[in-house]
Amino acid sequence: MNLKFMLISMKEMTMLEFRRNARRALDAVRRGERIVLTYRGKAVARLEPIRPESTDVPDDDPLLRIEDFALDGPGGPLPNDAIDRIVYGI
Repeated sequence: MNLKFMLISMKEMTMLEFRRNARRALDAVRRGERIVLTYRGKAVARLEPIRPESTDVPDDDPLLRIEDFALDGPGGPLPNDAIDRIVYGI
């Protein structure tokens, strides 16, 4: 499994700057930047990109084809839903 880490720096922007330059701020967020909005010198909100949530299981997921490597036990083969209950507690 390949893990990737991104270091994201956060820029600060006052509420006044945000009101005057909202488009510029949102363009920066679209590029992957995070912005902390401040009001009177205190952080009040954070703007950050929304990553699409994927419900797809990646092809290299080690549990995707676990049944291919399983040997029949005393009770016979385990179907996928039984494996899910054991592994994930579903």
